[in-house]
Amino acid sequence: MMEHLINENVRNIEISGIRKFFNLVAKYDDVLSLTIGQPDFPTPMHVKNAAIHAIESNYTSYTHNAGILELRKAACSFVSEKYGQTYNPEAEVIVTVGASQGIDIALRTILEPGTEVILPGPVYPGYEPIIKLCGATPVHVDTTITEFKLTADLLTEHITEKTRCIILPYPSNPTGVTLPKDELVSIAKLLKDKDIFVLSDEIYSELVFDHEHFSISTIEGMRDKTIVINGISKSHSMTGWRIGLVFGPEYLMKQMLKVHQYNVSCTSSISQYAALEALTNGKDDALEMKVQYQDRMEYVYQRLLRMGLDVVKPSGAFYLFPSIEKYNMPSFDFALKMVEEAGVAVVPGSAFSPLGEGYVRLSYAYTMESLEKAMDRMEKFLKELT
Repeated sequence: MMEHLINENVRNIEISGIRKFFNLVAKYDDVLSLTIGQPDFPTPMHVKNAAIHAIESNYTSYTHNAGILELRKAACSFVSEKYGQTYNPEAEVIVTVGASQGIDIALRTILEPGTEVILPGPVYPGYEPIIKLCGATPVHVDTTITEFKLTADLLTEHITEKTRCIILPYPSNPTGVTLPKDELVSIAKLLKDKDIFVLSDEIYSELVFDHEHFSISTIEGMRDKTIVINGISKSHSMTGWRIGLVFGPEYLMKQMLKVHQYNVSCTSSISQYAALEALTNGKDDALEMKVQYQDRMEYVYQRLLRMGLDVVKPSGAFYLFPSIEKYNMPSFDFALKMVEEAGVAVVPGSAFSPLGEGYVRLSYAYTMESLEKAMDRMEKFLKELT
């Protein structure tokens, strides 16, 4: 065995806790799973037809490393119209293999050993392993005291001379909360004169309830230090198509493109033509889905409250993150017990950093019928638990 020769940074990271638990519960029968952030809507038919047309037209060769220019133009037009973000399609956007690869090339471009990255906790588990692979240090900020919002005051306590980047993943996975404009303005004021990058993960930007999505990249002085991550997985129910979008200033994207080029060469050509259709003729496809997500959120949120659970009402994405602290059980044990005794699967909060302990995440990206059954089972389980 030569395991000792494997890169230590790789040996020290773990498989995502979300996937770990999903795989664990797969062996159980009759389980209603609310674990994976997978839209339950089909990819729109006109998008699938565009992919079929691309195959029949033999659009199956390598593309420009950054993606086909038509798609880059459409992507820049989309974020300009929707969020007021302005980027040059020829030099300030890269089409990536999902938002995950976008996060990877962004962090690998800006991080060095010994640098620090500030991120809110609890948080999506996809950032920390990449930070560690870069030899950098993740610094988790406890946002459970601010209803899961990373505020300027909290940041002030954690910024050091080693801070290289701050991650703003809003709307949030796992909590569903968003950052209001006034808080983003406060963060921008704090960072205005600091040489610190911001990675703004806006993959759920089209799934914001009750208000318009607002990006820190549009605030004066922030564009040149902000990397915006977006994509069509959540907005157009295209998770398997693997199309992400990374936007940023030209000086930075020029360097990031080198990492992307040696990583994957380019994104799937067929998926790119499907994405082109999604961002042009399907630019409002998410609106109908969002209405249904909001209805589901209201239903599940009210059910959880009636069960006596403390939960922050989401303002975006499709997750709820109720507290189970009063049951005095580790979140993993709680979630496994609910699978075994009630046939309902949620994700232990510990999958979202140690600051997620005492919570569980459930996704409401499922049919209302499934959610009703799951809530009935969960309510019965909690009554018998107390």
